[in-house]
Amino acid sequence: MELQIEHGWYSRDWRTKYFSSATMKARLPILGWLPRYRRAWLQMDLIAGATVGLTTVPMALAYAEVAGLPVQYGLYSAFMGGFVYCVFGTAKDLVLGPTGIMSLLCASHVHHDPVYAVLLTFLCGLTQIAMALLKLGFLLDLISYPVIKGFTCAAAITIGFGQLKNILGLQDIPHQFFLQLYHNLTRISESRLGDVTLGLLCLATLVTLMRMKNIEHCSGDAPTQSHAQILLRVLITARCALVVLGATALAYTYQQAGHAVFTIMDVTSQGLPPLRAPPFSETTSEGAVITFGEIAQDLGGGLVVIPLMGLLESIAIAKAFAGQNDYQVDTNQEVFAIGLTNVLGSFVSAYPVTGSFGRSAVNSQTGVSTPLGGVVTAVIVLLSLAFLMPVFRYVPKAALAAVIICSVAPLADLHSTRKMWKDGGADLLPFLVTFLASFWEVQYGILGGVAVTGAIYLFNFTKGRL
Repeated sequence: MELQIEHGWYSRDWRTKYFSSATMKARLPILGWLPRYRRAWLQMDLIAGATVGLTTVPMALAYAEVAGLPVQYGLYSAFMGGFVYCVFGTAKDLVLGPTGIMSLLCASHVHHDPVYAVLLTFLCGLTQIAMALLKLGFLLDLISYPVIKGFTCAAAITIGFGQLKNILGLQDIPHQFFLQLYHNLTRISESRLGDVTLGLLCLATLVTLMRMKNIEHCSGDAPTQSHAQILLRVLITARCALVVLGATALAYTYQQAGHAVFTIMDVTSQGLPPLRAPPFSETTSEGAVITFGEIAQDLGGGLVVIPLMGLLESIAIAKAFAGQNDYQVDTNQEVFAIGLTNVLGSFVSAYPVTGSFGRSAVNSQTGVSTPLGGVVTAVIVLLSLAFLMPVFRYVPKAALAAVIICSVAPLADLHSTRKMWKDGGADLLPFLVTFLASFWEVQYGILGGVAVTGAIYLFNFTKGRL
């Protein structure tokens, strides 16, 4: 009997393989750092988590606007990652949540419909978990550097120009990039003075605070200089929150006085999102039922492009900060953590999330010690949902547009084309194909760039064999 058990599925080898200390720490990375957690780490995690939280709340509202969804869906998407990643993540600096690129990708597939967005989140999460279990992370290598750069440059320009309508205070502008440009230019005479003034003021404030990073402080006694540096760091880090809060206070004052000077968000739901399974069908206002198959068909290529791009963006950020701060990340575990975040996020009405470079940079710069900082950020988002939603209805769209433009502007790095040209110019073709086609449809740009890259590799391989 002992021999049969030993050679059965529940053998000692099986228990050693799946339940050893090393295996459990690999599957649940929190078991590696929590037992040796120090009191000094808690202080740093609280500071970093609170700082990132002040950045996350206005950014989440803004990115929901990019995704074409009600602004509360940005906050619905911003807290689950903090809890899940604390247990399953391997990069202490990474912050999961809505991002500009992911919001743009979603916008082209969900058609302003929250049901489509939430179901897309669930299906993306399942795809990502399946990739982790099957160890298919190598598929991310199919998306080469020129394709990534072409897409991010085009995405930054598309997102930035997409917010022009909110700076001008225009309504009913089409979503397609070239139609947006046409309607914005032809209807510029309809611009609202209040929105234009507020939008430009917010842009100027954000740009000024961003450039203050490079200002060298004048010499002085150490305590005075230290206090000035701390104050400046707080202003720079919380600049998005400060701008949005200031603009909201101004809009609220005018609204209470009976003057609708600014275009505001106006309607948002109150309270925490309901905990429920993602919808697999939808009933329209006319009573027609849209089935799961029809929704999946409408989502189309987004079911492939969005999970792949989400993983690519997140893992690239995690590896960048791991190299900078001298620790290792487990790529396969990262894929699983992101997938689980999306699956669980779909139960609280989230749309697909990925790693945020900007918020991860803030996390790293403020000295986060462990992924526990993400829990602090998530709690701040939940508190905002629970108590501040009535205030968010007064947030001016022009202020959110300014936040979005300043956030995505660094992504439009066209100087990278110089490096491609100096390296022989072979990478310029997939870059240009991706860049130009992305203005038509984002997924076509990515797929076109991948196809061109594959054709170049195949040509070079065939040429080498001859």
